[in-house]
Amino acid sequence: MAQANIGSRRACEEIIRQGRVQVNGQVIQLGDQADPYTDVIEVDGEKLAFSNDKVYIAFNKPRQVLSTNVPHKDDTRRTVRDYIPLEGHLFSIGRLDADSDGLIVLTNDGELANKLTHPRYHHTKTYRVVVYGLPTAETIEKWQTGVHLEEGMTAPCSVEIVKGGKETTLRIVMTEGKKRQIRRIGASLGHHVKTLTRTHLGELALGTLRPGEWRELTPQEVALLSKRQRATTAKPVVRPKSTPQPPRTSKPERQERRKPTSGGRKSGRNRGDSEQNRDRKPRTKRR
Repeated sequence: MAQANIGSRRACEEIIRQGRVQVNGQVIQLGDQADPYTDVIEVDGEKLAFSNDKVYIAFNKPRQVLSTNVPHKDDTRRTVRDYIPLEGHLFSIGRLDADSDGLIVLTNDGELANKLTHPRYHHTKTYRVVVYGLPTAETIEKWQTGVHLEEGMTAPCSVEIVKGGKETTLRIVMTEGKKRQIRRIGASLGHHVKTLTRTHLGELALGTLRPGEWRELTPQEVALLSKRQRATTAKPVVRPKSTPQPPRTSKPERQERRKPTSGGRKSGRNRGDSEQNRDRKPRTKRR
């Protein structure tokens, strides 16, 4: 159903729970399976049309442009769909608030959209953020460790100072996206955000796209996004800590230690020891 652009996976699940979906004339339940190319799938009595043509768009959203497909009531601002003259529903991946700009991916691939937006996949997003003032090392550490917001503690992230001064440029890499999260954290730490631009979604870069420009992703870029998701969902490999071993003595050093000193006289103690050893009777092994 997501492939037919009915809605997100969660929205489709709710439609199924409401008993609005039929496969070959039978109402289905969550967990039932169907083949979109051999079975007749209907929602509210209308047959779904599935297309094999997938669209993947990289768009540089300008400021004061909405990430939604349809604006809210009485909102006259433009949306991302006003810039992309393609038919059909497109999911917006990586939504940005109206005051921010940068990379957004739009696609009719519901499965990929779910993987790129669902929190459990921990997909990274990279931002170039300009804040007022110069954050201290303690402030950066707090930001990276987590800040308490109304929804709770934020997840750990990476915060790096790119250029400091009265206005500081930060590079922030994070895996979650609470509403206006970066702006709220900056304000709570005493450094209000001046500008915020998303530069990367996973390993996909904004590149040279100017605000308002868009382009189709190459097959390699689509594969890169898919590969990135599989990599982030894999469980980390825990390697046992190895016991540190003492440094070994190199072979030349061992030979040098064994080499007797030539040309020197033996000390009296050594002569005495040798004479005593000569007078001793050889020991016999006991059986």
